[in-house]
Amino acid sequence: MNMLAQGQLAGVIFDLDGTLVNSYLDFDAMRSEMGILAGKPILEALEQMDGFEAARCSKILERHELNGATKANIITGVRDFLELIDGQHLQRAVVTRNSRSMAEVMLSRCSLQFNVVITREDGPVKPDPWAIHHICNLWGVESKRVVVIGDFEFDIEAGKSAGATTVFFTRSRDINQLGGASKADFVLESFVNPEKLIRELRLA
Repeated sequence: MNMLAQGQLAGVIFDLDGTLVNSYLDFDAMRSEMGILAGKPILEALEQMDGFEAARCSKILERHELNGATKANIITGVRDFLELIDGQHLQRAVVTRNSRSMAEVMLSRCSLQFNVVITREDGPVKPDPWAIHHICNLWGVESKRVVVIGDFEFDIEAGKSAGATTVFFTRSRDINQLGGASKADFVLESFVNPEKLIRELRLA
């Protein structure tokens, strides 16, 4: 388990949908409409399709994403947690598998501002650690001084591969049903009561 020494933390990298905001996307409905097997990651499935089928399914994905983005709301407690990070003069960024257009709509709708937002158009997507390494290079810090917070297994795998400290955000879901939770360094149930995580990350 990664442990941060007092004053070592330099920045926090967040997943977007399901971590900072909720768009209530129905991935099973998307897979069904696209003809993708249940449980298969959609972006990876699109990469394996021929041109016509990939274009058809990309339009389905964009339609669902836009619909979700226009309904997105901020997850309870997130704004206070971001203020805590800002109060500690830490860097913060977003890494998402969503499109840039969807990310911009969600962030704008929820009045959230990040200087660095990495989307699927920018480079290899999670679980590839590329985006985390890229952000660390922008910040001029080693990845071991960064925390990655996300609600899905890919977030944790990307963080681990990059050498960052990882936090699995359960959103109060049953931890036994979440594959990525056991891989993370820490678990956060809710941003409303983050005191345990704050102590573990030595934010206070």
